[in-house]
Amino acid sequence: MKRSHIVALVVSAALAGPCMALAAEGTDTDRDHPKEFVQDSAITTKIKAKLAAEHMGSLGNIHVDTDKDGVVWLSGTAHTNEAVERAVSIAEGTEHVRKVHNDIRVKKDD
Repeated sequence: MKRSHIVALVVSAALAGPCMALAAEGTDTDRDHPKEFVQDSAITTKIKAKLAAEHMGSLGNIHVDTDKDGVVWLSGTAHTNEAVERAVSIAEGTEHVRKVHNDIRVKKDD
């Protein structure tokens, strides 16, 4: 009987870490307001789809994040300045985007 309690305690302790990590994720303010979170995700998805539709290989290394206020952060790398400018233009032209932060670096292929 005592051994089963020890096993249960060990299993509970092993599961506590992932549970705490999931609980910490719930503190993201975007997810506290589902409507805002859905809108943020929709903006990000629209921008990613537009970037993919461009069929420019250098746009594939660009990451898109959107906050609850419609502010978009672009990061990653592109092969040319023109590709960077195009990505920023796409983001700025997307509905509900209020501001775009560009952290994309130009990185030529080696």
